[in-house]
Amino acid sequence: MNVEKYLSNFFKGTKNPTLKAMEYFMEEFGHPEKNLKIIHIAGTNGKGSCTEMITNILIKAGFVVGKFISPHLVNYNERISIQNNNISNEKMEEIIEKIKPKIDKYNSINDTKVTLFELETTMAILYFYENNCDFVVLEAGLGGLYDCTNIVNPIISIITSIGYDHMDVLGNNLVEIAKQKAGIIKENSETVFAVSDEEDVNNIIEKTCLNKNNKLHLVKKQDIKNYSYTQDFQKFDYKNYKDIIINLKGEKQLLNSSIAIECIEILREKSYNISDETLRVGLKTVVHKGRFEIISKNPLMIFDGAHNKPAIENFTKSCEMYYKNQEKVYIISILKTKDHNMILRELLKDEKSIFIFTSGNDEERYISKEELLETAKKYTNNKELYMQELESAIDLVKEKYMNKVVFFVGSFYVYGVVTKKLEADKND
Repeated sequence: MNVEKYLSNFFKGTKNPTLKAMEYFMEEFGHPEKNLKIIHIAGTNGKGSCTEMITNILIKAGFVVGKFISPHLVNYNERISIQNNNISNEKMEEIIEKIKPKIDKYNSINDTKVTLFELETTMAILYFYENNCDFVVLEAGLGGLYDCTNIVNPIISIITSIGYDHMDVLGNNLVEIAKQKAGIIKENSETVFAVSDEEDVNNIIEKTCLNKNNKLHLVKKQDIKNYSYTQDFQKFDYKNYKDIIINLKGEKQLLNSSIAIECIEILREKSYNISDETLRVGLKTVVHKGRFEIISKNPLMIFDGAHNKPAIENFTKSCEMYYKNQEKVYIISILKTKDHNMILRELLKDEKSIFIFTSGNDEERYISKEELLETAKKYTNNKELYMQELESAIDLVKEKYMNKVVFFVGSFYVYGVVTKKLEADKND
C-alpha cells in the first residue's frame, strides 16, 4: 500500500460535527481508548507547546508516552509518536490495513464518509494501545466538543486558551467557542484551565466542571512572578516553584509552562513519581518546532506558524522582546481560511521593516501574493513591500538581506518547504 496516496483520498476538513464515526471505530476495536491514561489538551493557542512540555517531562520521568499532534510540519508521521519517535510508514500501513475494512463498511452505510482526522485519530489510539503506553498526551484538532479526539475519557483535561479561530465551525464569539472547548471536560475527572480575561468564558468552564463533578485547577497570570529572560532562556516563579527555566521563547510560554506544572501536580496527587528535578529538566529541554524557532543562524532566520489574533500578537511581542533594535524582513504566507486582513494589519504596525508576500506552497489553499500585497497597501505607507514565490524569497534574503533578521510567519504548512530549501542550499 502507498500510505500517502491512500491518505490523500480522505477529506481533510470537518464535516457535520459528530462523534458517530469515532464511536463506531472504538466499538469495532473493543474500546481501546478506555484502557489508556489520557491527558487531553484543547485551546485556541498554546496546546502544542503544552503537549510538548508535558510529554517531555513524563518521558524524563521514565514513562512510556504516546503523543498525538496536528498539524505535522514536514512528515505526516510526526502526528503520532511514542517517546518522541515518530510512527514508521510500515507501522502506519499495518494499522491502516486493520482499519480499512471498517472504513469501507462505515462508508457503505453512511452518507457522510470517514474523514482523514477520524482515520488518524483511530490509528493513533490503536498504536498507543498496542504499545502499552503509560500515558497518552492527546492534542485536540479543532474545538473540543465534536473533535475526533473527544471520544476519550481523560484523567486530566487541559484548556490552554480561548480566542478567535475557526469561527466558521466553533462560533462567532468567545462564549460560543468556550462552550466547544469545554466539551473535553468529563465526569468525575480533573481540568486545568488558564483563566481568561473574559469573565463569561471563565463562567462557562467553571459551570461545566461543577455540573460534571470535575475538579478545576486554575492557572492565573498573577501567580507568575519574578520574570526575566535572555536570548536563550526565560526564568520565572510559579506559586511555590522558584527559578523555573524554560527554553521556549515568548512570554506566552510562561503560562503554558504553568499549565504543565499544574498537570504534573495532579499526577503527583495520583501517586505518580515525578520529581521536581525531572519537572525542571523537562521544561528546560523541550523542543517545539515551528514556534519562534531559529531555523538558520547565518542569516538569522526564525519560523513562527502564528495565524490567528492571539498568536500574531504573541509573535509581534516576541519580535519586540528579542530583536527590538535589529532590522527585520517578514516573509508572509497565509491560508485562505485565515483572517489575512487582521494578520497583515498587526504585522504592518512595524513600519520600518521589509515585507515579502508569497502564495505559500499551494495556490489553491493560500491567498495569492498579489492579493496580500494589495491588502497590505491599505494598512501602511511603507514602500518596502514585495512579492516573491516562497523559495525565491529565501534566495532574495540570502542575496540582499544577510545582515537582517528574517521571519517566516502566517502558516505552519510552509515549514517543510522552507527547511528543505535551507538544507538543500547548505549542501550545494
